[in-house]
Amino acid sequence: MAEAHLQEALTTLKDSGVRITPQRHAILDYLVQSMSHPTADDIYKALEGKFPNMSVATVYNNLRVFRESGLVKELTYGDASSRFDFVTTEHYHVICDSCGTIVDFHYPGLDEVEHIASHVTGFQVRHHRMEIYGVCGSCRQKDTHEQL
Repeated sequence: MAEAHLQEALTTLKDSGVRITPQRHAILDYLVQSMSHPTADDIYKALEGKFPNMSVATVYNNLRVFRESGLVKELTYGDASSRFDFVTTEHYHVICDSCGTIVDFHYPGLDEVEHIASHVTGFQVRHHRMEIYGVCGSCRQKDTHEQL
């Protein structure tokens, strides 16, 4: 499945006139494989062994290209570093207040929110974003052990 997403994304880039460099391919592949919503620095650290001449700026520039091509969403949360999410399907995020872990959450019933918002306000709604915050199971477990 991930390989199909990668090939589709590479085709999208090629059709947009974007040249596929080895670094660009590796960054995109990392994003497709990753479920952790990595920061640019996470991506750089994961790939620096394979591409010792690659800089953090290269990662940021490629993420910008991917974002502009609609392949990646940039997730910004306050002062924290942006995280990047490969776009497969419309989904939401559940975020741990303690460790910052982000988990994808699918709930098709929320799709009608845009229609209702448009109907009630008269806005032409283009998109929406929702985050749910709490404490993940690992952090809750850690808290329980620390209290003992």
